[in-house]
Amino acid sequence: MATSTLFFVFFLLLFAPMAAFDVPTIPFSEGFSHLFGNDNLIRSKDDRSVRLSLNRYSGSGFISSELYEHGFFSASIKLPRDYTAGVVVAFYTSNGDIFSNTHDELDFEFLGNVRGKDWRIQTNVYGNGSTARGREERYLVPFDPTEAAHRYSILWTPDYIIFYIDDVPIREVVRSDAMGGDFPSKPMSVYATIWDGSSWATSYGKIKINYKYAPYVSEFSDLVLRGCRVDPIQQVDTAERCAETVEELMSADFALLTPMKRAAMRRFRERYMIYSFCYDQRRYGNFTFPDCDYVSPEHARFGEWGDNRFPPKEVRRSRRRVRKPSPINVQSSE
Repeated sequence: MATSTLFFVFFLLLFAPMAAFDVPTIPFSEGFSHLFGNDNLIRSKDDRSVRLSLNRYSGSGFISSELYEHGFFSASIKLPRDYTAGVVVAFYTSNGDIFSNTHDELDFEFLGNVRGKDWRIQTNVYGNGSTARGREERYLVPFDPTEAAHRYSILWTPDYIIFYIDDVPIREVVRSDAMGGDFPSKPMSVYATIWDGSSWATSYGKIKINYKYAPYVSEFSDLVLRGCRVDPIQQVDTAERCAETVEELMSADFALLTPMKRAAMRRFRERYMIYSFCYDQRRYGNFTFPDCDYVSPEHARFGEWGDNRFPPKEVRRSRRRVRKPSPINVQSSE
């Protein structure tokens, strides 16, 4: 069977149609406010989408108007085109402005690249300032994220965290007693930013940003903030007050990993994960993370730096051999 046919069959299997999440979206002004970047943040006339840009003078970003104690946070994001080495676009939750030394954080970080090479997507999980034990994973994705908007979602509950691309779960972190404070537990805000990450984002910082191609523009739409809002100062009985909201979250379709969703997650990770903190012996030595499955077949694919021994080919070069349109659930940004 031809390589192009094999790739297309795999693509169909990975993104086999699943029920779309039924979640209400909100206007920007209903849940967010400008964080930084002055004129580098531009809202659409209908207040349903926002463009963040980066130039040689500044990046830009926005932040949720409230703190949340658990929730489902989502946005459709279209990334900058062309040469994007050194550019970082991020959609994440954090409380670093309140707990500077013991902050929690959940990230989607989109790492730019040179022309013709794929963006990388990185997910991070930090709890109680545990950046020294950073739980990072990095992936390629089976589409060009600059052609159209795709939905990226973070579900954070008291018991587990799930990262989604469109309706496909790509990572699950289950809380355990052994994780202790490494599992995020304090109220967080939701952020979106674009900034210059030349020191590390592309080829471990070897390739820098080139402002000849600026401005770099990313677009955010289909904004979702679904969770328990809390006061940053008066957090008395937060768990009790948020119990009903958490119960609703954990019974929603995006919180239920059906056998079909788990199979899709396994296929995505087998095909597109290119780095895992679990296997990075150079960074962590013989330290073992309680949330890593060291006996899984996944282990054999990664070397001592945590990198995939058999990295997938660049997605765009593979996609050029596929003429049929992909079946992935694309939500275009107007």
